[in-house]
Amino acid sequence: MLSTKIVDMLNAQMNLEFYSSNLYLQMSAWCTYHGFEGAAKFLHQHADEELQHMRKLFTYLNETGSTTRLEKINAVPHEFNGLKDVFELAYQHEKHITAKINELVSATFDEKDYSTFNFLQWYVAEQHQEETLFNSFLDKLNLLGTDQRGLYHFDKDASSTNVK
Repeated sequence: MLSTKIVDMLNAQMNLEFYSSNLYLQMSAWCTYHGFEGAAKFLHQHADEELQHMRKLFTYLNETGSTTRLEKINAVPHEFNGLKDVFELAYQHEKHITAKINELVSATFDEKDYSTFNFLQWYVAEQHQEETLFNSFLDKLNLLGTDQRGLYHFDKDASSTNVK
């Protein structure tokens, strides 16, 4: 049986993953509205992936006989200052998720909850991949600046980026 502290932290992470899904779905809608169909497709797929992350935590909590608490989540931003702003916010958000996963991993280690510690290693690896991915998008956008032709090609490349 998991400690109350770990259950609370897993539930908080589960709800944060749900927020992430909504954030990327809203970003996808913004991209669609502004003609960035490739980025919209990528972000829509990424929203689905975040929902899978949430469900994985949901299942783990249920398998351990713990309570799950799907809670009200905050509204996500829906206005952005451009495509670079979208990906900058996404990158900062992924860094926040990484910090929360690291706090959770640390807590499981402190409590000698090695089963949950082991379960969370997938999230540790996943966060490394996600930060790398969004940082690479930012690197490209920084190179392009506001060049419209470059943004067109960036958008086309974004649509072919693989989401796990």
